[in-house]
Amino acid sequence: MRATLPLALAFFAAAAAPALAVPACSGTFALDMDYYTEADLNEFNLTLLRSIGVDAVRAEIWGGCIRAFVRLPDGSEEMQFYEPLNLRRVE
Repeated sequence: MRATLPLALAFFAAAAAPALAVPACSGTFALDMDYYTEADLNEFNLTLLRSIGVDAVRAEIWGGCIRAFVRLPDGSEEMQFYEPLNLRRVE
């Protein structure tokens, strides 16, 4: 009985904690994964981001989004998320 009480309290505390904010994207990509590799899709998305002026160093598929590592003016990099079809930045 005593062992279950701390476990139950820990469970309820975890359930009551706010969820971490994660970007939500449509997950629809312009290229079909049946015909292109993930590396091809990442290169395509990198080219698309660069074409709209994003100084992306690399891009990858991540949870339905495009996760890009963007070079900032001070030379550092920042991780940013973009919608796959409209390239809208997800905050």
